[in-house]
Amino acid sequence: MASYRALLSSGELRERAERAWGLLHRCRLCPRQCGTARIGDEVGMCRTGRRAVVSSHGPHFGEEAPLVGWGGSGTIFFTHCNLRCVFCQNYDISQLGNGFPVDAAALARIMLALQQRGCHNINLVSPTHVVPQILDALVIAAEAGLDLPLVYNCGGYESLEALALLDGVVDIYMPDAKYADEMTARRLSGVKGYPAANCAALREMHRQVGDLTLDERGVAQRGLLVRHLVLPNGLAGTPEVVSFLARELSARTYTNVMAQYRPCYRAHRFPPLARPVTGEEYLAAVDAARRAGLERLDRPVYSGALSF
Repeated sequence: MASYRALLSSGELRERAERAWGLLHRCRLCPRQCGTARIGDEVGMCRTGRRAVVSSHGPHFGEEAPLVGWGGSGTIFFTHCNLRCVFCQNYDISQLGNGFPVDAAALARIMLALQQRGCHNINLVSPTHVVPQILDALVIAAEAGLDLPLVYNCGGYESLEALALLDGVVDIYMPDAKYADEMTARRLSGVKGYPAANCAALREMHRQVGDLTLDERGVAQRGLLVRHLVLPNGLAGTPEVVSFLARELSARTYTNVMAQYRPCYRAHRFPPLARPVTGEEYLAAVDAARRAGLERLDRPVYSGALSF
């Protein structure tokens, strides 16, 4: 049974949704703490007002294997983002704003349709700035029979106040761990305090759900799955990131060391980002993860997509 079912029966899920809306009066959903009156439909740094905006939704087979199974991960791509990554591969969604606004009832119908199509989970992509809207929809969907694990697929720049509202709601956290260096995060993603906020969020996520657990068919049911995108010229600080995961969370933290960086959006304006990751850089990142003691690496074997 999905975690939120217990909160639904006690009435706590609806109370969480109401409390989440309170964070939008002077918005403090993420560490930016921008103070925008989003409850009145003002637009802050995330360029989203009162209503969530959805870019697309459907079964997704390109996610990590434990999420995909054979029925796919039921992804809902939310438009906009609380980060401003200059190399975003989904910049048409996150930066350009392609999508359509939805109310709680419409979002609930999307969730239920994904369950009906046989997806293994509801995968909320870029959900940080729309937590109240998601919780509102989840109440409606759960009352109508939704019982799939909820995946919180985020950029890792999360506030502890918002995460507290998701305790017992989210089954699987899938955050990025983008950077180890403060100035790199400021330059490439336009945010202050990313490393500290990211580490605090990862600790809290792990406290809530623990290491990733799979059922007898290998499908994820609960836990933490961390993504780390290897950047050219060591910009992601991979050795520091993987050391944190292994030493301060768990050696069994399920970690996807990602090789698919390519220059997108405005990356060519930043010369260190203006080329793909080399095979040597990726293999060095995987080796760093292994040497740090991480025991569960997703796709750690070089696939031939890069050139040595």
